[in-house]
Amino acid sequence: MAIDSHSQVNIMEQRQQEERQTAAQEFQAALDELEEMLQANPSPDQTTSGFSTGSLSDAQLKAEDEDLASIDLEAFEDAVADIEKYLSERIK
Repeated sequence: MAIDSHSQVNIMEQRQQEERQTAAQEFQAALDELEEMLQANPSPDQTTSGFSTGSLSDAQLKAEDEDLASIDLEAFEDAVADIEKYLSERIK
């Protein structure tokens, strides 16, 4: 019993379609597994903190203000002067 070429093409196309479906199912299963792993072990940037939500407590705001107030203005001015000197020498 001979199979004509048209039937062979149909059989090949059907096999390719089945292989694509199997590959798509395996890919989706791998994506699902990856998603489960990522949800089980969130990265540090996915964890919530006061900064990620955009809301800071009064204590955090006060601590930041104190940090800014502790900057030595004279040291800052010296640093700016050093940078300006460096840039002016570099341009020459």
